[in-house]
Amino acid sequence: MTTATTRPLAELTVRGVFLAALITVLFTAANVYAGLKVGLTFATSIPAAVVSMAILRFFKDGNILENNIVQTIASAAGTLAAIVFVLPGLIMVGWWTGFPYWTTVAVCIVGGTLGVMFSVPLRRALVTGSDLPYPEGVAAAEVLKVGSASANGAEENRKGLGILVLGSLISAAYALLAAMKLAAGEITKNFRIGGTASGFSTSYSMLLIGVGHLVGLSVGVAMFVGMMIAWTGLVPYLAAHNPPMATVDALVSHTFRDQVRFIGAGTIGVAAMWSLLKIIGPIISGLRSAMAASAARKGGGTLELTERDLPIGVVAGITLLTVPVIAWLLWSFSTGGVVHDYPVLVIGGTVVYILIVGILIAAICGYMAGLIGASNSPVSGVGILAVLGASLLLVAVFGHSTDPKQTAPLIAYALFTTAIVFSVATISNDNLQDLKTGQLVGATPWKQQIALVLGVIFGSLAIPVTLDLLKNTLGFVGMPGAGENALSAPQAALISSIAKGVLGGDLDWRLIGVGAVIGAIVIAIDELLGRSGKMRLPPLAVGMGIYLPMGLTLLIPVGAVIGHFYDRWAERQANPSFAERMGVLAATGLIVGESLFGVAFAGILAWANRNNPTPPNDAPLAVVGAHFEAVALYLAPLLFIGLIALLYARTKKLAR
Repeated sequence: MTTATTRPLAELTVRGVFLAALITVLFTAANVYAGLKVGLTFATSIPAAVVSMAILRFFKDGNILENNIVQTIASAAGTLAAIVFVLPGLIMVGWWTGFPYWTTVAVCIVGGTLGVMFSVPLRRALVTGSDLPYPEGVAAAEVLKVGSASANGAEENRKGLGILVLGSLISAAYALLAAMKLAAGEITKNFRIGGTASGFSTSYSMLLIGVGHLVGLSVGVAMFVGMMIAWTGLVPYLAAHNPPMATVDALVSHTFRDQVRFIGAGTIGVAAMWSLLKIIGPIISGLRSAMAASAARKGGGTLELTERDLPIGVVAGITLLTVPVIAWLLWSFSTGGVVHDYPVLVIGGTVVYILIVGILIAAICGYMAGLIGASNSPVSGVGILAVLGASLLLVAVFGHSTDPKQTAPLIAYALFTTAIVFSVATISNDNLQDLKTGQLVGATPWKQQIALVLGVIFGSLAIPVTLDLLKNTLGFVGMPGAGENALSAPQAALISSIAKGVLGGDLDWRLIGVGAVIGAIVIAIDELLGRSGKMRLPPLAVGMGIYLPMGLTLLIPVGAVIGHFYDRWAERQANPSFAERMGVLAATGLIVGESLFGVAFAGILAWANRNNPTPPNDAPLAVVGAHFEAVALYLAPLLFIGLIALLYARTKKLAR
């Protein structure tokens, strides 16, 4: 009888890579849309593992390690989609008119590959030599183990895939009804209160319900707290002190967009810095332990398969190879601008900045993902700090200027630099989670690390196509020609505003300071809650609640409450882990369905407007006119609540 010792199970197979590439296209497109719509992305490890196991079941030699490689590639690609938190800023500031395909691909591949390389030496420190929980990595490992163990596992995979598809269909169905104007897609109402004003809005978006379920109750509550701070405190107070405007809508829009958002940025920035301060000590300690263990092993002996990383020489060589590529990208991007007045100083300094900050970010994001999960990790806060750093370095060389000819290329250069750093951050945020899964199922680390690079490549090839499609059809809020379906791209808008404010010298630091004070207060409350053993109040989530529009925030806490009560029900079932996992797959389906419909709708818009009609056709699927709007407003909550209830009732039935 041949044993696994003499003949290891196949891991990195051609069919597995091909399957992962197909899954990657779907989940990357969905994550790009979700990131542009609400500024949040979802973890793709578990749904990718479920889809992989359901398909590879048809091959007699499919195994747990091959499924692990599939989810590793798909999750890396899906995570890289968070680059949309930065790149659309180049459209918003008017530097790019589209996303140059090979430039965008190169930025994603170079940054993502650096993220993989930087996290290789961290595996021993933060995975094998650490007691970090890695919630998503452990959950994905359990899915793989159960699905590969028995006939019961096959049945669970079948049910899991079924509920993922059902959630996707329900979510896409409501989005279709909204596009047909048979049900309202959102409700917005601004109003005066005495001498001031505020507003209320919500999107009938099942994607937000799914996001809320996945981020959990503490994050949902924190976002609700931030939203209440913004709309019951900051907006009314600031609106009362702003000059009168023609309409209440104009007053509320100006107050939120030009003032409250920057207060939220201050809160996010302080929360991100606090996260960094909290984890520097454990990271240094973990690295010291890893170096000591490495020195002890140099006495000889063969490493187990499960301890074999990419050789450190290969890691260093690949890292060095990226340096001239980064320098060339920066040189090419900045051609014709003021950066070329001091090319060696600025471009050379930028490369050093990317490498140093990239190493720090890899450790920080890896630790945060291990602590609270990749979905909850405040990677957008890292982006804010990165663009601040890049902008301040440029100010040190060029100073502040109000001349658009000087500031425009510098703002664009700061955003481009941040995009490379952010690619490092997003992949580092995912890598160690996948390597934890691999550790628990007995995978070979170096094969997973190659799979992560493949995931980066596949995702990089898909991202610019999706971005260009969405930009050319739906558009982004704030860009010229954006229509009523424009995507808010909230993080990209914030990061580009910070770059403009720092380099132009007109950033209102008082607003940032108010946000910082709010952040400090929330941090203190969160620490007190932690010491008392009560539910936490994540400061970054509070900042996001302040910064994001209410229409993109309100349903996330609702989804978190739904997910909380579902999980409490799941704990009482005969197989709690399976029941809980079914809830995760249902929520993921809500995100995937609406996101993929959004991408498809963008294609429909492109076709409907192929002859450039005037005015543009923003509702090509509408089957009723404005007269039906009142009916659609009443139908919306009934259909929305009914479909959500149907999905969770079906999920519970299957989970029993």
